[in-house]
Amino acid sequence: MGRLSRWDAPAVTALLMLLLLLSPSPSASGKVTVSVYYEALCPFCANFIVYHLVKLFENGLITAVNLRMIPWGNAWIQPDGAFSCQHGPDECMLNAIEACTISIYPDTEKHFRFIHCVEGFTVQNRHNEWTKCFDIAQLSAIPIDCYRNGHGKLVMLLSSSPSSLCFLTLIMEAIEMQLEQSYAYETTQLNPPHRFVPWVIVNDKPLQEDYQNFMAYVCKAYNGSPAPDACRSIMLDDRHYLESANGGSQVCYVTSPRNTTS
Repeated sequence: MGRLSRWDAPAVTALLMLLLLLSPSPSASGKVTVSVYYEALCPFCANFIVYHLVKLFENGLITAVNLRMIPWGNAWIQPDGAFSCQHGPDECMLNAIEACTISIYPDTEKHFRFIHCVEGFTVQNRHNEWTKCFDIAQLSAIPIDCYRNGHGKLVMLLSSSPSSLCFLTLIMEAIEMQLEQSYAYETTQLNPPHRFVPWVIVNDKPLQEDYQNFMAYVCKAYNGSPAPDACRSIMLDDRHYLESANGGSQVCYVTSPRNTTS
């Protein structure tokens, strides 16, 4: 069994970096936290991201918002540890790619540009062209290496007892899995549990079916002064619920059994 006293300095440094990576990002002081739980190939998630969430950046309201993107949605973990996704293997892959992009490019504007592009292709039924989004978003393709190296899927690294000789290798193989595992855990711990995606929470308030009205909730929750200019034209109508023409909500419901990740 490896002991802490036997680990070399690079191994300890790698562990500290891993722990920092897994720690939740603190909300910026005074900002309203908007958490978006979604999955890459849900058409309603894509529509929300491409045509509605993007308005935060277009009208400047993003300056008052701590935007968190959580790409897991209605996925679940099989007994053997494999991930399964509502819209198939491509969705699992894109969830992990987007998780890697968020990790490698923590700047909200940078990783959102990439996610917005990928979801734009999803809206157009062209999600197989997602690799073009690195050029479109003006980012390097490092997240692909993150995904291929096993840096977005969690082997229970810290529950095993690796020796110092294999510790760094295990770290690199675990990070990508840990990213998605951490999003899975966060999603399954929601209270109340999410019933569908997109599932949008403004501070601690789940917006349920009223998710497209999220900017009004942001303006209502913002306590800073002065209020953002964008809030002058945004009104909150608590009776406004989003229904499609056939009477169904514009969401992807949880339809598959999901394991807990604790």
